[in-house]
Amino acid sequence: MADDIVAVTRTGPLRDARDLIELATSEEAVGELLRRGLDWLTRVVRFDLATLFLLREGKLVSVAARGPLASEKVRRHELKLADFPTLGQALETRRARAFTQEDHAHGDGDPFDGVLDLPPGHSCMVVPLCAGERCYGLLTLDRTECETYPQAVVELVEVYGQMLATSLQQAEQKSTFEVLHRREHEHARLLESQLGGDEVGVLETSRSPAVRELAMRGRQVAETDTPVLLLGETGTGKERLARAVHRWSSRAEGPFVTLNCAAIPAGLLESELFGHVKGAFTGATRDRAGRFQMAHGGTLFLDEVGELPVELQAKLLRALQEKTFEPVGSDRTVRSDARILAATHVDLQQAIAQRRFREDLYYRLSVFPLRLPPLRERLEDLPQLCAFLLAELAKRTGRRGMKVTAEGIARLAAYDWPGNIRELANALERATILSRKPELGAEAFDLPLRTPGTKAGAEPLPLPPLPEGAVPTLEEVQRQHILRVLALTQGRIYGPGGAAALLGLKPSTLQSRMKKLGIARLEQYVARTPQEES
Repeated sequence: MADDIVAVTRTGPLRDARDLIELATSEEAVGELLRRGLDWLTRVVRFDLATLFLLREGKLVSVAARGPLASEKVRRHELKLADFPTLGQALETRRARAFTQEDHAHGDGDPFDGVLDLPPGHSCMVVPLCAGERCYGLLTLDRTECETYPQAVVELVEVYGQMLATSLQQAEQKSTFEVLHRREHEHARLLESQLGGDEVGVLETSRSPAVRELAMRGRQVAETDTPVLLLGETGTGKERLARAVHRWSSRAEGPFVTLNCAAIPAGLLESELFGHVKGAFTGATRDRAGRFQMAHGGTLFLDEVGELPVELQAKLLRALQEKTFEPVGSDRTVRSDARILAATHVDLQQAIAQRRFREDLYYRLSVFPLRLPPLRERLEDLPQLCAFLLAELAKRTGRRGMKVTAEGIARLAAYDWPGNIRELANALERATILSRKPELGAEAFDLPLRTPGTKAGAEPLPLPPLPEGAVPTLEEVQRQHILRVLALTQGRIYGPGGAAALLGLKPSTLQSRMKKLGIARLEQYVARTPQEES
C-alpha cells in the first residue's frame, strides 16, 4: 500500500506545517484555512472523499469536502455524535484510526449512509482534530477500494490533523483577540467621548474666525505625521485640540495615549515614557510597557512638555528622530510608530535661553505650531461652549436640560476668564449644583466683572426702572434686554465680548435697533469709540 502515500518526501510536511500556521495568523478566514488544509492533504494521501466535520452543540457538522465524491449534499451533512460511539471514542482518545471490514460489519454504521453509496469494507479513516484542551472536530477519509489504510498512512495523517487543529486553535485565538480588541477600542472611544466630548464639532462650528482658522490648520496637519506643538494658556483646551487632530488623522482607529509631564515625578518619567523590565529598579516586579509602546500605530500626546527634565530630553529627542528606544534596565531596542503631539503653556524660547529646554528638541517638536486663543478672545463662542459643557456635566451630575439664559451669557462675557475654558466649566458646575431651576441667569454666576478698561469687581451701571404698575410692551422688553447687555459690557458694542456679539447681531443692526428703541444716545450706557462716532 505504498501508493497510499503520495510524494511525502517531495512535498515536505514541515513546510506545510509552516504554511498552515502562517495562514492561521494571517487575515484569511477560518473557512479558507480549512479549504487550504484539505488541499494540502491531497499531496499526502490518496482518497475519494475527505470531509472536515466541526463539533457544534453535540453534532458533527460538515464544513468542507474534497475529492471526486464531494458534493453539496456531503458539504451539508450532519451527524449526531451520540449515534456514533466510535467517532466519539476517537475524539476521547485523540488518536486516528483506520476502519477494517470487521468494523464496518459490527460498528456504528456508515456515517455517510443515505448520502453516499460506498461499498462494504471500503477504505475509511477517522482523524480527530484536537489541540490543547479542545477538540474541534474530525477529519474523515474514504476510498471506494475495499482495503484498509496502512498504519504508516494513519500516523502521517494524524500528524496533519494535529497541525490543522493547532492552526484552528491559533485562528480562533486570533479571532477572539480581535473581537476583544474591537470591543476594548469601542469602549475606549465611548469613554473618551463621554469624558472629552465632541471637541471636533466645537472647533469647526466656532463663531470665532481665529478658532475656525485653527481648526482648518489642524485638519491640514492631521493628514500628515508631522509633529505638532500646541501652545496656549492653561485651560484653553489643548488636549481637546490634540484629540481632534488624532480623530482627523489616518490614525483615528489607533490608540490615543496621553502623558502629563508635569504630573509625574521626575524619577518616574523615563519609565512612564519608555517602560521598564523586571528588576530594573526597586518595585519593578514585572516588565511594563511605556507610553511610546502603548501609542504604537496611534498618537502620543505629551502635555506640559516644557516641564520635562533636561536629562530626559535627549532620550526623547532620539525616540522622536529614530522611532526607537530602550526600556529602563534593558539593552533591547524597541521600535514604536507613534505620531507625536506636544503641548505647553511655558514660553519655550525663554526656557531655551535659561537652558531649561533643549533647542534641538524644540525645533523637532515645533514643526507645526498651533496656538489656541484664550477664552477672553473668543467670547462669541460662549453660548456654544456653555451648551457643550453643560451636556458634558449632565453625564456626571445628572442635571439634564440646564441652559444659560441671554442675561447669564452676558454676565459670563463680562469676566475675562484667566482660567479659560476649564474655569468656565467649573463656574457652570457650581451654578448647576446651586440652581433650583434649569435656566441659569446672571444671578447664577458669582463672578467679578472684568471687561477691558474696567477694574476687577467693577459693577455695571444700574438700569432705569420701569414706571410703577406699568405693563411692559414687547419693545420695552427688548429695550430693557439690550440695556442689560450694554450695562454688562460697559457700553462696548464692537469686537469679541461686545454687546453685538453677545446678542448675535451685526453692530450696525444693533445700532439701528437701539435708535429705534430710543437708546442710541444714552451715553451712560454706550461708550462709543471715535471710529463709531464717525
